[in-house]
Formats: sequence, structure tokens, C-alpha cells
Amino acid sequence: MSRDHAQSAERPAPAAGAPDRAHPAAGPVPGGAPGPASGSAETPFLELLARGASAEAYEQPVLLARAEGLPAGRIAALQQAKALALRVRAELEGRRRREAELSALFETAHDLAGLRDLDAVLRAIVQRARSLLGTDVAYLSLNDPVRGDTYMRVTEGSVAARFQQLRLGMGEGLGGLVAQTARPYVTDDYFRDDRFQHTHSIDTGVRDEGLVAILGVPLMLGHHVIGVLFAADRRARVFEREQIALLGSFAALAAAAIDTANLLAETRTALAGLERANEIIKDRSAVIERASDVHDRLAELVLRGGGVHDVAVAVSQVLDGTVEFTEAAAAPGRALESSRAEGHAVRHRDDWIAAVAAGDELLGALVLRGHPGLDPVDQRTLERAAMVTSLLLLARRSAAEAEQRVRGELLDDLLDARDRDPRLLRERAARLHADLDATHTVLAARLEGPADADEEADARRRLWAAASHLAATRQGLAVARDGGTVLLLPLAPGDTATELARRTARHLGTAVREPVTVGASASVEHLTVRPDAVAAAYAEARRCLDALRLLGRAGDGSAAEDFGFLGLLLAGERDITGFVTRTIGQVVAYDGRRGTELLRTLDAYFACGMSPARTKDELHVHVNTVAQRLERVGRLLGDDWQSPARALEIQLALRLHRLSGGTPTPVRH
Repeated sequence: MSRDHAQSAERPAPAAGAPDRAHPAAGPVPGGAPGPASGSAETPFLELLARGASAEAYEQPVLLARAEGLPAGRIAALQQAKALALRVRAELEGRRRREAELSALFETAHDLAGLRDLDAVLRAIVQRARSLLGTDVAYLSLNDPVRGDTYMRVTEGSVAARFQQLRLGMGEGLGGLVAQTARPYVTDDYFRDDRFQHTHSIDTGVRDEGLVAILGVPLMLGHHVIGVLFAADRRARVFEREQIALLGSFAALAAAAIDTANLLAETRTALAGLERANEIIKDRSAVIERASDVHDRLAELVLRGGGVHDVAVAVSQVLDGTVEFTEAAAAPGRALESSRAEGHAVRHRDDWIAAVAAGDELLGALVLRGHPGLDPVDQRTLERAAMVTSLLLLARRSAAEAEQRVRGELLDDLLDARDRDPRLLRERAARLHADLDATHTVLAARLEGPADADEEADARRRLWAAASHLAATRQGLAVARDGGTVLLLPLAPGDTATELARRTARHLGTAVREPVTVGASASVEHLTVRPDAVAAAYAEARRCLDALRLLGRAGDGSAAEDFGFLGLLLAGERDITGFVTRTIGQVVAYDGRRGTELLRTLDAYFACGMSPARTKDELHVHVNTVAQRLERVGRLLGDDWQSPARALEIQLALRLHRLSGGTPTPVRH
């Protein structure tokens, strides 16, 4: 890992993909489990997974198969099963680790909500950080604004007295650099790292403790550093980004604990100095009780998996007002940016705005309505609620992203026709609340957005997110493919593929703020029995999408059934506009200049079997009027315009002109 400063938070790694199809495997192994000689190749490894065996134990079935002289195919199957089992084991270990990390964070948040002893909370934070990161030592230092340096406050695992009494000047050592720059720093070998200002006292303390690898993250209150949280090892070690982010989370909780403790201390001091103002004392006590109450409620909400609405309701009850969560676009822009920059709730007219943010990403705002006079403790309560809201939103997003990946994997399998087991397909779909036995339509959606590569990539991500959300709410599936997005949506009774395509184009275009063109297939049924039907329907939807784009109807939605036989003619790249202009362009231009109805007359003439008498009835005009209009058409298009070949071209051009949004209105019988 680079010695450059690390960012304090990183995105979580994507979930591991679904394992490859299992191969036949093998027979019994010692201890009563099936080995490589008979049965499935996965069986011995499943039993190893079930009893939580070490990674080395997964070699035994393969070694036993080789010792028994089994065929190379059997051994290869066991090797593949072993690799899959080790991937599953690694995934399970990762999930257990993440569960432990979240549990520790929730426990720490609960400690903070019921804060009574600051030293006990800080010790718990340092102990949990050391345990989860697996380091030899963890410690926390606080800044001394009077002396202008930073000093040790809590240590865990330390054995050297000199190290426990260290004081670091701003910019001295790794910790001094973190405190000075407000950014995390990490080194895998402290004494060989020349980025830090080495001093005799600091190096002596570190050497007495025997530390080599050190990670330090700042404790922030708004834009101010109040201390540093460290994790260190007595051997060379590379700290992963996830570990840096985890330590940063503990640092945020430690800073909140210190801030809350300082606020409580200030409140108690104020109460002690205001004994003569009994009403003020009572009011302050009530405010503190409300703060404690909301902390307990928020911690309980986090632990039981509550939602953003639950947080707003809880804070509304405590603050005796109306608290709402709003999207960033709906909140007052200047007040929201001010709250985000300062890290505090800000007043906007009679309301209070607290930004809900995660790192540099603005997720929304908590708005306290009609409460201009807000106590500082209540203001902190609103800010804590905003922080808890951001945690809940991030957790919900992670769950949604995982579900989106699973939905995409199932649709990928249907499009590639890899999984033909109807029972398994139904089970996978049922877990996603999708019914593959219902009638569906396949839709191909593509952005008609910016040419800039970075902007296009961002727009595609937004299209994928919007399509996935739409699929989840409609009990459908979605996946990114071929530079666009594919959706498999159920078709409601009475609904048509065309209407669904147009609604989807409008919905996605509004969500991504760019034109989105959507082509839809005809309805498809029995997907579990005929999974290849999805791939065929997707090809049809793609052809419809290409036709819409060729016709200049970007941002629109349509189904293949709308084009009839024209869908076949529109395959590939063709100059549709040029064909229409060459064939009936003079008539179109004449109508445009004179305000006449030659195009409408032509359309009616062909629809009435080229009969002037029937045409005049259709148009409700005199037959002489029809004759005059057709004579004008002949002068514009040439004397042979009614020959079979020319008539066919003119009718096709009229149809294409109408489909691309031109006139005339088609004649109906």
C-alpha cells in the first residue's frame, strides 16, 4: 500500500459472484464424510464448511483422490469444488467480519447514547478498534489548545510508561502530522518513513513500545481536529482501506462522545452557576433529558433496523415539532450547503436544516419545521439524528445494491439461457418477489445523452440505478448490457407493451435527467419452461430501439408491434430522412408553404384503393377538389407517380413520415 495519506472512508467491495456450476465429484473421506471415490465433488467441502474447518483441511479430499489413483477428471472436479468452497469460506469469513464490525459500531453508538462516563466510552472505542483490526496496540490522543500540542488520553495494549506519557507537538511524528493536517496517515515501517518529523522524545517512546506499523486517523468536530485515534503493530504490516475506514468510523464516534461529554459538562457547569434562576435550571434539565431520550431512541432504531421515517418521528416527539426528511433537491440550497460545510444544523427562516451526508456525498436533509427558537442541545439532537439517518440510508443502499446484483444475475442467466431448470428459476425469482409464470415484456433502454466519456459513464450508472429501482418496485428484473439497460417487467391485464415502453421511457428519462429511448418486445410467457424466449424477445426489443433512433424518435418508447412489416425494413443503418425527402419531399414542402392538405389527400387516396370517388367521401370534399389536388401532386412528383413501383415507394414514404411524427393524420376505417 502506498505511504501517501489514505482517505478515511472507502466504498465496500462488491459481493462475490455466484459460483460456477458444480461438477460431479467424489466419495467418502476420513471421519465418515463422503470422499472422492463416490458421490458429489461438493459433499466433502460442504461438510468442511459446515464445521468451520481451516483452509488447510480443504486439501485433504484432493490428496486422498490422488492417493486412490482416481481419474484426472474426478481430481479436476474436486479441485474446482475446492476452489469454490474456499471462495464461499472467504465470503462467509468476510461477512462475519463485517457483522462484527457493524455490531461493534452499534454497541459503541449505544454507549454514546447512554453516555455517563467519557473515559469508559473512549476505552471501549479503543478496545474495540484494537480487537477488530487485530493490532498489538491501540491508543487515542487529544489536542491541548493551551499548550498547542497533543497528549495520550487512552491506551490499550501498551507496556511502556514513557510511551503512555508522550506529548506530540503539531506536525511532529505521525500523530502530530494527522492532528495538523486533519487527514489520516499510515506507515508500514515508522522509523524508515521520512514523511514525518522525527524527534528524539517521540522516537524513543515508539522504540520503547516496539511499534513498527502505525495508522492514525483524526477525531473531527466539524472542521476542527480534537485528537487522533491510532492502531499500531510491533511488526511491519499493510493496513487495508477497509481497516482505515473502520478506524475512521470509530474516530467519528469518539469525537461525538467527547463532544457530547463536553456539552453535558458545560450544561452542568451552567446549571451549577444558575441556582438562583430555578426556572432556567428546570428548563435546562428538561433539554438534557430530551437529548438523552433521543440518543436512546436513535440507538434503539439503529439496532432494530428502523427506517428514515422512524428517525424523523422519534426526533419530532422529542423536539416537540415536525421533523421531515427531504431530498437534497427539495431543501433550501444555501442553508443545506452551509449545514454541510459547518457540520451543524443551521436556521433557515422559521426552520432548522441539518444536512444528511456521507463523506462528500449529500444524501438529503432533516428539516425541523416552525421551530425558530432551538436550544443548543436540541440543535445537537437534530444533528445526531441527521448522522443516524445517513447511516441508515447507506445501509439501505448497500442492501438495495446487493438485491440489484442478484436481480441482474438472474436476468443475465435468462438472456444467456444458461439455467434451464424451471424449479430453480422459480425459486430464484420468488426470493426477489418476481413471478416468472406471469406474462412479461422485455425492454431495451438506452441513453441519448452527452458525448463526454465521463459524463456518459455517470449517466449510464444513473440509468442502471433508476432501472433497477423500477424493476424492484414492479416485481421485475434489470441488468446493464450492451451499453444500455435491459428490463424484464410483468405486463398487467389490459396494459400493452407500447404503453409500458412509453411510461418506462418517461420514468427513466425523468430519473436520469437525460432522454432515454426504450424499445419493447411483444409479450412473452412461460419463461421458466422456455428461458430462450427472453433472449429472442431482447433481440426484438433491440430492433425496435434501433428503429426508434433511426426515425429520430430519441427519448420515446415503442413496441415492435407498432412497426408491423416496417420493423424488418428498418434493420441496420439506413437514411430514412433522405428517403422520405427524395420521395415526397416536394409535397411536404408545398403543404408547409401553402397550408394545403396534399399529404392528407394522398394518404386517403391510397387508403381508398386509389378511387377519387371514395376519397372525396372520406375527406368530405367535392370530387373536383380531389382531382385538383391529385393533379397538383402529379406536377410535384411526376407523371408516373401512380405507377405500381412509384406508388409503393410513395406509400412507404408516407408511412415513415407519419411514424417519425409528421403529418398527415392516418385515415381510419
